[in-house]
Amino acid sequence: MNDERHPSERDAVAVPPSALHRASELLARTDESQAAVRAARLARKLAPGENRLAPGDRTSDRVARLLNDVRPDRPSAVRDLGLASVAVWQSMVERRRPEPSGPVHATILFTDLVGFSSWALRAGDDQVLDLLRRVNAATEQVISAHHGQVVKTLGDGTMAVFVDAAAAIAAAHEAVGAVSAIVVGDFRPALRAGLHTGTPRAVGDDFIGVDVNVAARVCDAAGGGEVLASDAALAQVDIDDFLVRRRRFRAKGVPKELQVFRVLPRYSDPR
Repeated sequence: MNDERHPSERDAVAVPPSALHRASELLARTDESQAAVRAARLARKLAPGENRLAPGDRTSDRVARLLNDVRPDRPSAVRDLGLASVAVWQSMVERRRPEPSGPVHATILFTDLVGFSSWALRAGDDQVLDLLRRVNAATEQVISAHHGQVVKTLGDGTMAVFVDAAAAIAAAHEAVGAVSAIVVGDFRPALRAGLHTGTPRAVGDDFIGVDVNVAARVCDAAGGGEVLASDAALAQVDIDDFLVRRRRFRAKGVPKELQVFRVLPRYSDPR
């Protein structure tokens, strides 16, 4: 009797259900591991940003919404990497990116909200969008007032660049204060900020390079309401204008000799 199955079906090896179950559990543990999730979230932060908060009707917008619905109650490296890929896709579709320019001396600022993700799971879409609009509006207004350039919004955060490091630090503190005055429902957001001075390369209206990565890592090390700055950023300012306290800092992909400090203007209460 002739075997009419496709050659790939005839050659297939049966896999015991127990092996499939073990493989599934391993993949799930890897997807939720802290190291994998941290790396995926950093990749998402460094991806091109989206300036529109309202959901759109593009295919990429629909993909992003589907990804956000994948196990939303648990951390997922796959979900965050997928969202980073969608951001890159949108950026490539919307504009053809020019070649990087030469290095630009700038102080890079990253901000984001502490505790936002867990609150967003409980809040409705309307409250989440209301909060993001208000936080981004307050942050962007402060950045502009200090002659900074908003590079991109990152959902619950912002990336900006400044020519003047002192102005960047002042903007970071004012943004923290402005955001702390916002209340949506039972949630009062806490903004954190990280700054680093270096020579990123401009690509269209975005910036890339090691120094961008360093600034993002410095922000990730801050607590709610804190502003952290690298020694490279503090080297650009009159240190007598600030209260500084060294923070222990280690991050993958960041020079080991980099020092990070909590920074407070002299007029602030250093509690």
